[in-house]
Amino acid sequence: MSTRGAEAGRGPATAGRQPPLVYAVAAISALGGLLFGYDTGIISSALLFLSRDFGLSSREQEVVVSAILVGAMVGALGGGALSNRFGRRRIVMAVAVVFAVGAVAAALAPGTASLVAARFVLGLSVGGASAMVPVYIAEMAPPRIRGRLMVLFQLMVAIGQLIAYVCGYLLAGSGGWRWMFALAVVPAAVLLVGMTRLPESPRWLVEAGRAEQARAVLARLRRPEDDVDGEIAEIHAVQDRLPSNPWRELRKGWLRPALVAALGIAMFSQLTGINAVVYYAPTVLTDAGFVDSVALLTGIGIGVMLVAAGIAGTLLVDRIGRRRILLLLMPGSALAMGVLALSFLPQQVSVTQQWVIVAALFAYIGLNGVSMQSVVWLLGPEILPLAVRGPATSLAALTLWGFDLLIAITALTMVNSFGRTATFGVYALMNVLCVVFVARYVPEPKGRSLEQIEQALRRPGRFARELEDLGRRQSVR
Repeated sequence: MSTRGAEAGRGPATAGRQPPLVYAVAAISALGGLLFGYDTGIISSALLFLSRDFGLSSREQEVVVSAILVGAMVGALGGGALSNRFGRRRIVMAVAVVFAVGAVAAALAPGTASLVAARFVLGLSVGGASAMVPVYIAEMAPPRIRGRLMVLFQLMVAIGQLIAYVCGYLLAGSGGWRWMFALAVVPAAVLLVGMTRLPESPRWLVEAGRAEQARAVLARLRRPEDDVDGEIAEIHAVQDRLPSNPWRELRKGWLRPALVAALGIAMFSQLTGINAVVYYAPTVLTDAGFVDSVALLTGIGIGVMLVAAGIAGTLLVDRIGRRRILLLLMPGSALAMGVLALSFLPQQVSVTQQWVIVAALFAYIGLNGVSMQSVVWLLGPEILPLAVRGPATSLAALTLWGFDLLIAITALTMVNSFGRTATFGVYALMNVLCVVFVARYVPEPKGRSLEQIEQALRRPGRFARELEDLGRRQSVR
């Protein structure tokens, strides 16, 4: 099926039910999240063995882990600009190609330098996926189910991490890490083929002057009773205000509340410690006295918890709301991280303490995963206006990857310099500060269309309050 044919036709839809294409768009494009999750997760298992094969020090291990994050920062920053020019769909397809190339290069790497270079290439695709897939889903999804469809991206990240942990366990041993990296080619190929069957974002089509194609796409993505013409009119109303230079628009004062919320959530998603656990849990656990097999099995347990948290987040984020789920669960995340920190206090960790460590790890992953990790890829594309959505979402992704890099490049060094208790204690404090930030700066976009959110942002007054008032007016009607 050609792209034009995919955009011009309309599949059958049953009144009251969403057309299947809506779910196909979310499921296929979210495979970018699976790639993202697999390659950020597989390094924790591979690191145990490639560090022995290559004789890596702790600092060199951090460099190998961090190379993908440097690439992700570049990919996230460039992805937004390229998507504004070429479209969301084409960039996601390019992400799949680059990922496959990077996976093969990592699997065949003869030494540390080539492995670092290959992981940088993988990072380009991971960063591009993190910036573009949530935007693509947000611009395609109906407001009433937008949250759960966008959280599917994070769920696929978690599934990718679980698959990575299972593969790491099954392929454990010297040289097995090469197969761990190579297997990523399979989902990359599926993503590439699947995206050829999907339409372009209707909002990007309007921006490109292809309004009739945008209307045809929306007709396929909406129920028969939905007001497609009204949605097109809303998109045009926003489109008419698009600036010639969206990067310059980011300096405007009216955008600041959305930017603060989006960038702050991106920052705290990493400072609260999730990827310190994902990247280094097996390494930290083996250093604390766990045998390799137990540490790897604990990694699989972490992967299972990430998937369970992703499923719970998918079910709850539209029901409870983005802001509320953070305020409800992040205090528990802080408590679990604090317990984990205290569990490492004795020099020699007993069997009982090992069980406490594992329980605290799982509790932290569950609470942080359902709340912060479900919201982080959802909030930015929802609250950032169309005029700057590409560059602003890239900036949010750049922020996330920048702080992820900070965690990756310092976690083992902090553990070696200050101890596990102090390191995890800092992450616990960051969880507490995150709750304060959410209470002060994060709005609730649940149930609002992207255009309504932008209208609330443009009104004078506090952004969060304007969205609350909009919700009350909708409830009255």
